[in-house]
Amino acid sequence: MLFAGFVALGGWQLQRLAWKTDLIAQVEASVHAAPQPAPEPDAWPTVSRETDQYRHVTARGVFRHDRETLVQAVTDYGAGFWVMTPLQTDAGATILINRGFVTPQRRLQKDRPGGQATGEQQVTGLLRITEPRGGFLRTNDPAGDRWYSRDIAAIAAARGLSNVAPYFIDADATPNPDGWPRGGLTIVKFPNSHLVYALTWFGMALMTLVGFGLLVREVRRRRSAQ
Repeated sequence: MLFAGFVALGGWQLQRLAWKTDLIAQVEASVHAAPQPAPEPDAWPTVSRETDQYRHVTARGVFRHDRETLVQAVTDYGAGFWVMTPLQTDAGATILINRGFVTPQRRLQKDRPGGQATGEQQVTGLLRITEPRGGFLRTNDPAGDRWYSRDIAAIAAARGLSNVAPYFIDADATPNPDGWPRGGLTIVKFPNSHLVYALTWFGMALMTLVGFGLLVREVRRRRSAQ
């Protein structure tokens, strides 16, 4: 029973390995594909993590800097915040844009005036799905304006936004006039240790057989000695 169980677990990990390999290939293809227009409101019901996460997209509209939300983040630049700014499109929709990272010293808009783009803007970046569960061991606190994850519904409610897309866009590394916020910091990396797990389970199965063989040999030796 142990042998069969370990073999089954190893086979399951091989299936997970094939799934993860295909997923990584799909994401890589999406990230490096030519950007396409972000999904319009009529397509929002079909947007999902499985089919749309990390799609390379573009969107046009006007930033609503008065409804900006800062979400705590840690990047290669250290601890700071993601700048989440609503983009109002010509179709009347609102798309939250993660315009990039700012340090605590540039948390206030007055400390990064060059980044307050006005007029119609085009944003290019990666489509991301909402993060409703908060950060690691931390829950968003809308009442206290403390944010640890990019929860679209909660941010929209806190900022009085309507007709909001069920996704946000991580802006690419196109520089802002004064360098802040800094986009293009999306980490696209998936852990893929399924082969190691599979070999571990198959190794356990082999050890079970060896152990059973040694047990049988010892029993036979004792019987022959009687």
